[in-house]
Amino acid sequence: MQLADISVETLKGVGAKVAEKLSNLSIYNLEDLLFHLPSKYQDRSRIHPIGSLRHGQTAQVFGVIEGASIVFGKRRSLVCKISDATGILDIRLFYFSMAQKQQFVHGEYIQIYGTTSYSTHSISMIHPEIKFLRNKTIPLLEEGLQAVYPITQGLQQRTFHSLIKQALEQLTHSQVKELLPQSILKTLGFPSLSDALRLLHSPPLDISIEDIQSGEHPLIQRLAFEELIAQHLALKKIKIQHQSNQSFAISVNRNKHSALLESLPFKLTKAQSRVIEEIYTDIARSHPMMRLVQGDVGCGKTLIAAFAMLQASSSGKQSALMAPTELLAEQHYTAFLQWFTPLGIKVVLITGRMTAKEKRASQDSIRTGTARLVIGTHALFQQQIEFECLELVVIDEQHRFGVEQRKLLLEKGGDRESKIIRPHQLIMTATPIPRTLAQTAFADLDLSIIDELPPGRKLVETSVISNQHRERIFDRVEKACVSDRRQVYWVCTLIEESEEIPSQAAEETFRALIERFTGLRIGLVHGRLNAKQKHHVMAGFKSGKIDILVATTVIEVGVDIPNATLMIIENPERLGLSQLHQLRGRVGRGEKQSFCVLMYTDPLSQNAKQRLNVIRESNDGFKIAEKDLEIRGAGEVLGTRQTGNMVFRFADLIRDQDLLPKVQKYADLILQRHPELVDALCSRWVKNNPQLARV
Repeated sequence: MQLADISVETLKGVGAKVAEKLSNLSIYNLEDLLFHLPSKYQDRSRIHPIGSLRHGQTAQVFGVIEGASIVFGKRRSLVCKISDATGILDIRLFYFSMAQKQQFVHGEYIQIYGTTSYSTHSISMIHPEIKFLRNKTIPLLEEGLQAVYPITQGLQQRTFHSLIKQALEQLTHSQVKELLPQSILKTLGFPSLSDALRLLHSPPLDISIEDIQSGEHPLIQRLAFEELIAQHLALKKIKIQHQSNQSFAISVNRNKHSALLESLPFKLTKAQSRVIEEIYTDIARSHPMMRLVQGDVGCGKTLIAAFAMLQASSSGKQSALMAPTELLAEQHYTAFLQWFTPLGIKVVLITGRMTAKEKRASQDSIRTGTARLVIGTHALFQQQIEFECLELVVIDEQHRFGVEQRKLLLEKGGDRESKIIRPHQLIMTATPIPRTLAQTAFADLDLSIIDELPPGRKLVETSVISNQHRERIFDRVEKACVSDRRQVYWVCTLIEESEEIPSQAAEETFRALIERFTGLRIGLVHGRLNAKQKHHVMAGFKSGKIDILVATTVIEVGVDIPNATLMIIENPERLGLSQLHQLRGRVGRGEKQSFCVLMYTDPLSQNAKQRLNVIRESNDGFKIAEKDLEIRGAGEVLGTRQTGNMVFRFADLIRDQDLLPKVQKYADLILQRHPELVDALCSRWVKNNPQLARV
């Protein structure tokens, strides 16, 4: 019998209440239970001498209490000193009672388990687990590694351990079905699924906990590989299903193409021309285009979208471009008016800030088809917006929109008379992602990369300076605003001061700059302002009414302000390389040379120095993304902003990048030779992943 066929309710200790709690973890059968792996392991089988402890190490210590006292500093704390033959360690408690203080009796034995932290004068553990042994001179040790599971409220670890033990006993005479062909497992040298699960739930003492928890152990790699295969197949299925839909085949009007091309005051780059032709090939087909256009900041993605939307208009259809902010939508609207009005094509704008009268006028022209190009924000997918015949949807900065939001707009597509027709879809992102990762994360999309910037564009000069030289930065800002009549971005990573993180806060910086530059106009924008307030400040900066804009990273996706030629970024060491590159892209939009100053806080780690040097030395977003992977090895290069919250249980697209070419190869092999396995793999691994509902 397969474990997937055995309900958890057959286990001892599982009644209706426990079954309900397990269902909250998507655990319904024994296979689900065994795939719920520990989040970490604790080695309580041995005692670590205090003198051998390393910073950040999780360990068990046995010693004698030397004394306890209340210490007053930034935060009141209870500090207990314990010792063994090799050294002294501090136990530090920030939350305590006087009764707890009295438990620390001088000369008594104590056993603690926690994570060590080194400071200049001591080594400590903050809020470790504590056992007071009183007169016992021998520590209490456990056998083997103890698994710690991610569980839900009301479910105890000991209960979960009991259930896992029963499921492992069942594994000896039942089995977890192998869904990967034996030929693939043999070629890659992967262990069986049963062996992997058994060892991961009950690992021997000689196994490397670090390798398991980092995901680099072959057992985790075995599970990660199968999960990545399933995710890749699920995206391929979405692509195949999408290609089975109908769409209007849009004939390419070369005369209109030439007319727009000739109206431009510059020539397209080879990369832009190549991507436009890829799009033209797609939209000429009778099934919907699903294409992702990746390009660095300033590479001209919006113009590529304009050529695609021009062809939809020339075929008598409508197209819509959805932008993440009202200011960005308005900027696009201004550009499209300039490009399309001479061609006799009506462009309308839809945003939340428009008056009721303006909205009605735009809605009427959209419904009747008078408006061929529609630019807007989230307001585009509101119920009252009806298209006559929407045949092309362009999503700008796709990571800013949820799956459901994109779906709502796509559902407005096609002819009102025939809802089976689906629109072509063009997705754009300015977040560079290395090709192999992009092909995996977006396997349901065709990929176009604009790997060339327009000729003559001046690269932003970047410098790295300690905040100890802040006065020099003030002088530089004053020269830019007063002497050169330019505008300045001053980017902070926090809104308010924090005792926890030594960052210069936006509000504090705003006040300091007002005090320092009495003759300059200074604005403040951050995520806590509402949309109207943010729009007002950004519009003031765009129109030149604000000289210095103090901002948090909300300006990462922003408008073109050619007169802004200097950006100061506080505490750049706190941001990822790709995010720093995106922020830097806000300057360098005009003909004048632009500059970016990365003002870090001392002391700077070696890793941070290396990362900031990458930004200083390169303006190529794709090279920066590759270097980010090389330096960090894991992190957020493919985090929420770029993948739309893709959720994995074991895999990590960055950590497991060496697996990705094999994943693509063997997923295609399974599709061709073992199509009967596809649904089973998807059911096992992606049934609870909402992000794979991508349309």
